[in-house]
Amino acid sequence: MQFSIQREALLKPLQQVVGVVERRQTLPVLANLLVKVADGQLSLTGTDLEVEMIATTAADKLADGEITIPARKFFDIVRALPDGANIELKLNGDRVALNAGRSRFTLTTLPASEFPTIDSIELVEKVSLPEEALRDLMERTAFAMANQDVRYYLNGMLLDLQEHSLRCVATDGHRLAMKETSLATSVQARRQIIIPRKGVNELIGLLEPGEGEVELEFGRNHLRVRRGGVTFTSKLIDGRFPDYEAVIPLGADKTAILDREVLRGALQRAAILSNEKYRGVKLELSPGKLRIVAHNPEQEEAVEEVEADTHVSDLAVGFNVGYLLDALSALRGDQARLSLRDAQSSCLVQEHDGEQARHVIMPLRL
Repeated sequence: MQFSIQREALLKPLQQVVGVVERRQTLPVLANLLVKVADGQLSLTGTDLEVEMIATTAADKLADGEITIPARKFFDIVRALPDGANIELKLNGDRVALNAGRSRFTLTTLPASEFPTIDSIELVEKVSLPEEALRDLMERTAFAMANQDVRYYLNGMLLDLQEHSLRCVATDGHRLAMKETSLATSVQARRQIIIPRKGVNELIGLLEPGEGEVELEFGRNHLRVRRGGVTFTSKLIDGRFPDYEAVIPLGADKTAILDREVLRGALQRAAILSNEKYRGVKLELSPGKLRIVAHNPEQEEAVEEVEADTHVSDLAVGFNVGYLLDALSALRGDQARLSLRDAQSSCLVQEHDGEQARHVIMPLRL
């Protein structure tokens, strides 16, 4: 195996795949990248047995073959080389020689036959959508995913594929985030899959703003995403996601429309004196204004008043201020709409003029 390539042409695909490789592995070969030259292309593969990333690129002086080499060392060497350096890599026995100008490196290898790969998935549905739309869906909902929850199905994101739309939904049991986008083509049947947390984070890092399209392949046990020269594959969480539509409060007719940035600033200030454990603040609605009150065990108090377009009177509900701030950060418009049903109901946070993104926050008893 052999190839020659410019540093910049190698660095980007390396960055895309090296993030998948965990620093601590159960198998030595999982610390390596699979480097393969075939069909006139150089491909790099990284995996942790849950997520796999394959990046392909053009190279020169190709000699077919495959081997695995230490991922982090390979990436660090390429990143440390000067701009414009020409890299030549050649397999000599059980070592790889990497030459760039006056720099010489020799790296250990492990056989490609030991490297675990996902060759094919049992395809059940395929859809295409703009790359920027998928990135926006995931970025604006990922913050609500659980982290190491015993309810393993919450440690990921639901992709809910419906006839004419795709929804991304995440919840940790205390708050929920949902965003949807329409599809150019319809699908035959509704499908729901749960992508694990790491897969979500790697996919968000891979997707870029722009006018490109991505292809999503829904399998029985995997999701595969293709964009340009990169193929992302993730195992799915085998579990049943909660009925998220039942969490969205119905009949939440008590609404307040506020300037999003003004509300964020008021909540951030009130949070300073909130209880460090529960981070609770009380929202008190009255005609024309929203009052935010925070207390802590030291008997300290913060009170903020914000102008609001509302006719609600004498309604007070407690919420985790961090969850409110996360939801407001995920909105895009200048104004936010808070909708409540009563003093025990959850809060629905949306953009004033948009229905596609919804954030639900469960109440706290203060």
